[in-house]
Amino acid sequence: MARRMKRLLILGATGSIGLQALDVVARAGEEFELVGLSAERSHERLVALAEEHGVRRIALGDADAAARAAEAWTEGEVLAGPEGLVRLVTESGADLVLNAIVGSAGLGPTVVALTEGIDVALANKESLVVGGDLVMPLAEATGAQLIPVDSEHSALHQLIAGEAAGAVDRLVITASGGPFRGRSRAELEDVSVEDALQHPTWAMGGKITIDSATLMNKGLEVIEAHHLFGTPYDRIDVVVHPQSIVHGMVQLCDGASLAHLGHPDMRVPIAYALHHPERVDVPVPALDLAQVGSLTFEPPDLEAFPALGLAFAAARAGGTAPCVLNAANEVAVHAFLGERLGFMGIPAVIEGTLEQLPARTVHSFESLYEADAEARRIAGELVAQEALA
Repeated sequence: MARRMKRLLILGATGSIGLQALDVVARAGEEFELVGLSAERSHERLVALAEEHGVRRIALGDADAAARAAEAWTEGEVLAGPEGLVRLVTESGADLVLNAIVGSAGLGPTVVALTEGIDVALANKESLVVGGDLVMPLAEATGAQLIPVDSEHSALHQLIAGEAAGAVDRLVITASGGPFRGRSRAELEDVSVEDALQHPTWAMGGKITIDSATLMNKGLEVIEAHHLFGTPYDRIDVVVHPQSIVHGMVQLCDGASLAHLGHPDMRVPIAYALHHPERVDVPVPALDLAQVGSLTFEPPDLEAFPALGLAFAAARAGGTAPCVLNAANEVAVHAFLGERLGFMGIPAVIEGTLEQLPARTVHSFESLYEADAEARRIAGELVAQEALA
């Protein structure tokens, strides 16, 4: 009997992950039916993608962008704002939602999808950084799967899958080190936005690229791994690996270690998440270790890159602290990209915000939204103070 096509909804379709996911879907032939696409503001690009892939329903988070799309595109339906995004998820009939929205804005759609019992291919790490204490129990309660798309978490997911409970002692997350690997704290004081956006390995959006430059990205990934795999923070390590060939490693109770290796290409973890539990051909070159020559590893420099240490501290504090960390980081990175804050001002703003907002117990999603708003207000004030200093 012919297998039914998997109904797929892609959120954040105009970003790097969304576009690569569309490439994976196009190569899959008749396996997927695209039932919707979303973006925040890129209405022209989203409409073009909808027309190209035969999608008849889209959503734009920005109401003005949605209005312009609706005026220009009469062949389908355009939904607007957060409410429109909720409708897109709940009314899509999707079997799988790929959440590639950037930042904490992705939390709501993850919650909606899981509440509806829809599996989520998660490329939005903030869903777990901000709301992991509530999101993971929600997934368990509804039976919906969370399949990670981040290359590191995809690697760990594959490595852990074949192991019995209790067999995994430690998780190791690798980091490229970003564009400033090897520089001292003093050498980072005056780096430019252009410098920080020159990632040596991955092609990503602006916010994620800056997170990689500060190593905050690894801190967020540690928190995500803690929730995804139920691993205590004192059993999760970060190691700098500039070749980006080893994407993750697990250390087992018998002294053995298992590693996931491959060329850095996001189509591999995207395809894994979309086709799970099956594997498919992906047009990437096979790994030739002799050609690679050598793989090197080093500990992260927490003096030069304090954001990673701040993330570990917030993670261990728990409660609302990771939410505050994430909100302050988003504000600080936005200010840096707008040249209103220096590079080392990013961790300074995050640290100051965490000091002013001690961790509180998370009782509901509403308490997270309140902590997020309060953290953004304080971080904004600290950015203004840094600019005047």
